[in-house]
Amino acid sequence: MIAYDLQCSQGHRFEGWFEDSRAFERQKKQGLIACPVCEDTAIEKMPSTFAIKGTSSTIPMKPDGKVDAAALGKQIVEYVENNFDNVGADFAEEALKMHYGVTEPRNIRGVSTPKEEETLKSEGIHFFKFPVPVKTEDSEL
Repeated sequence: MIAYDLQCSQGHRFEGWFEDSRAFERQKKQGLIACPVCEDTAIEKMPSTFAIKGTSSTIPMKPDGKVDAAALGKQIVEYVENNFDNVGADFAEEALKMHYGVTEPRNIRGVSTPKEEETLKSEGIHFFKFPVPVKTEDSEL
């Protein structure tokens, strides 16, 4: 079973459970998936949210009560490194395969060119870019 975050054309978000990605595509094509709020059948998959698991609290804080941005950044980088498949330069290709049901959805990370990013956007594929700090001898990352 796989759970998808879904959204209708009216902007209502909801969750749907399917046997696999092909089952979702088949049911969508047949108009069997409908928004529970407005019954709209123009449904799209949305990016799933994920949580960063901390040791004592979700967001690391400094003694003065402010967010420790460096520690939070480190948590995010570690989470992505440990929970996303690194597909390297094949990011756009893998994202397209998942979008069209050729492969099962999974968390991926990698790099893409500006042209590939435009293709992903034009295909309706949502992705998020963020800089990953370069590891140096002096850094803990």
